[in-house]
Amino acid sequence: MAALTDNIRYLKGVGEARAKAFEKLGVRTLGDLLGFFPRAYEDRRQFYAIAEAPLEVPVCVKAMAASVPTSAFVRRGMELLRLRAVDETGSLDITWFNQNYLKSQFVPGETYIFYGRIGANGRRRTMTNPAFERENHQGTVTGRIIPIYRLTAGLSQKVLIDAVGQALALCGGQAPDTLPPALRERLQLAQARYAYENIHFPRDEQALDQARRRLVFEELFVLAAALGTMREKRAQGQGKTLTVYPTEDFFSRLPYRPTNAQVRAVNEAMADMASGAPMNRLLQGDVGSGKTLVAAALIWQAAKNGLQSAFMAPTEILADQHYVNLIQMLEPFGIRVVKLTGAMKASEKRNANELLQTGLAQVAVGTHALISAGVSFRELGLVITDEQHRFGVEQRSALTGKGQRPHVLVMSATPIPRTLALIIYGDLDISVLDELPPGRQKVDTFALGENMRLRIWRFVRRLVGEGRQVFIVCPMVEENEELPPNVKSAEAYAKTLQKDIFPDLRVGCIHGRMKAKDKDKIMAAFLAGDYDILVSTTVIEVGVDVPNAALMIVENADRFGLSQLHQLRGRVGRGSHKSYCVLFSDADTPDAKARLSIMTNTNDGFKISEEDLRLRGPGDFFGSRQHGLPEMHVADLAGDMRVLKAALAEAQSILAADPALEKPEHRPLKERITALFDLHADTFN
Repeated sequence: MAALTDNIRYLKGVGEARAKAFEKLGVRTLGDLLGFFPRAYEDRRQFYAIAEAPLEVPVCVKAMAASVPTSAFVRRGMELLRLRAVDETGSLDITWFNQNYLKSQFVPGETYIFYGRIGANGRRRTMTNPAFERENHQGTVTGRIIPIYRLTAGLSQKVLIDAVGQALALCGGQAPDTLPPALRERLQLAQARYAYENIHFPRDEQALDQARRRLVFEELFVLAAALGTMREKRAQGQGKTLTVYPTEDFFSRLPYRPTNAQVRAVNEAMADMASGAPMNRLLQGDVGSGKTLVAAALIWQAAKNGLQSAFMAPTEILADQHYVNLIQMLEPFGIRVVKLTGAMKASEKRNANELLQTGLAQVAVGTHALISAGVSFRELGLVITDEQHRFGVEQRSALTGKGQRPHVLVMSATPIPRTLALIIYGDLDISVLDELPPGRQKVDTFALGENMRLRIWRFVRRLVGEGRQVFIVCPMVEENEELPPNVKSAEAYAKTLQKDIFPDLRVGCIHGRMKAKDKDKIMAAFLAGDYDILVSTTVIEVGVDVPNAALMIVENADRFGLSQLHQLRGRVGRGSHKSYCVLFSDADTPDAKARLSIMTNTNDGFKISEEDLRLRGPGDFFGSRQHGLPEMHVADLAGDMRVLKAALAEAQSILAADPALEKPEHRPLKERITALFDLHADTFN
C-alpha cells in the first residue's frame, strides 16, 4: 500500500529523469502530487459534427478515419503526418508535426474523438496536432472536464494527468482531513477525498465548485490558525514592561498638533509596550499620513524608560531624511540620535557605535549597516523598520537580535485592505493612520492620451520656470524588442527628452539597475535642485521627500497597478506648492479606462487598494515574496475574500477555545501547522 510520503518514483512511468522534472515543480512525494492542483480546466464533454464546429476555438469532433495516415518530409527535421477524417457533414484534414509514431494508432473505418482548434483553408476544414482517442475508449483526454497543470521541461499534460490519476488511486483515501468534523458539517464542506478527486478530475461544474470551496477554506483556515498560533506564542513571551508617560508632554513641544489617528496609533502601541509582552505592531498609513511622528513618540517613550531604539530604512537617502526629522523632534528632549549607513567613513561608524554601546546615544537611524556584526547597543528596547516589506525576514531578525526581546514596530506606506492585512501580517497587531495631517496638498490627477503631449510639455516648462521640479516615470529601464515601441524606457527616454524636447533644462535619470550609491547621489542632486526633471523607473515609488517637486508624469500608466500609481503620485504634493499627476496612456480597453478613472476620482489610498485587490489580486502590494506568506496552492487572496473572512473567524474561535490545539479533533490541524512552520521557517514573519 502506497503512502503519501512515498517518493514520486513509486509511480509507473516516473523514472529518474521525470522525478527530477517533478522536483522542479516542488513535487517530491505522492502527497505533494495530490496537492499540485490544476491551474485551469478544459471542458471536453461536448462533441461537434465537422461542419457545425465553431472555428478557432478548442472543440471535440467525432469523426471516422477515412484512410491510413500518410507521412512526408517537408524539410530536414520536419516530418508531417496527415489523416483525413470524415462524418456525415463533411471532412477534416488533420496534421501532426514530427509525430510519425502515431501512424500505427489509426485504423481506417474506426471512429475517433479529436480535440483541437478547427481552421478553414478555403472550404476545407483543418486541425493541427489534436489530442485524440478512440470513441470506445473516450474519457482520458476527451468526454470530460480535463485538468490543465503547470508544466516544466520533460513533463507533458498527459504525463501529469496519468501520474495524478495513479496517486489518487493509490492513496487518495489518505488525504488528511484537517478540518474538525463539526466545523466541516456545519459549513457543509466536502470530505477530503471527494475534494481531492474532484479538484483534479471534476465530475461536473458543481463537483468542482464543491471541491474548490472545501480546499480554499482549508488552506486559508490553516494559514489563519498558524498565524494565530504565532500571535499567541508571542503574547506569552516576556518583553520589557514600559511605564507610560503622558504623550502630551511630547506633542506639546511640536510645532503642530498630531491627528486623532496619530494619537490613537501611539496609544495602541504604548498599551502593547506596557503589557509585559513584546510589541509586534504594523503601522499602516497612506503617503504623508505622519508615520514618522508616531515612531518619534514611541522612541521618546522608550528613552524615558531608559531604553534605546533602532530605526532601519531601506535606502541611505531615506535614512538621511529620517535622521534629520528625528533630530528635529527628539533632540529638544535631550535624546541623542546617531546615524549608521554604509557610506559613512569607518571612523564615523566607530564613533556612532561607541555612543550606542555606552548608552550616550539613545537612537540609531540607518540602513542595513545597523545589522552589521560590529554594531551593538547598551539596551535596545524598540526596533522600527520603515517600508518593512523591502527587508527580508532574516534582516529584521538580525536587528531585533541585538536586544533582549525588544518591542517591534514595522511601518508601511502601502495601503492594504484590512482583511488582506490580517492574513499578510497575521501575527502582527495593526494600527492604521486613516487621516492626513493638516496642510497636506491634494494632488490633482489627470489621465491623458498622446493628443495632450505638447500641452503637457508646455506645462512642464511653465512649472520649471516657476522654480518647480518634475518626476517622469517609465515602466522599463531599457528598451525591449518584445514590447510595443510606444512603451517608454527610462534610459532612452531621458536622452530623448534632454536632446530633443528640453535641451535647455537639466534632465537626470535613475533606475533600479544602478548601484545604491549612484542612485542616492542622483536623488540627492535632485533634492538639492541640480536637476529640473528626473526620469525614473518605480525605484522612486517609496523614497525621499522632494518638497519642490510639483508634477508627476507616469508614462504607459496602464502598465502599473493602482497601488503603485498611488505611491508614485505620493512623491509630489509634499511641499507648499500646488501639485499635479499626469497619467499618460493610449490603452482604450474598458478595464484600463476604469482603472485610471479610479486614480483621477480619489486620493484615498485605502479605497484605491480595495479596487487594486479586486482587479489585480494581492501581487501588486508586494513585488517579491518578502512578505513571508507561504505560496497559496488553490486559494486566491483577492477573489476568495468572503471565504477568507469566514476562515479567519473560525480559526480565531477555535484558538480562543483551545489555544494549544490539544483536543483530539484539533490534532490534525496542529500537525498541519507544525508542517507549515517547518516548511516555511525562513519566510514566515
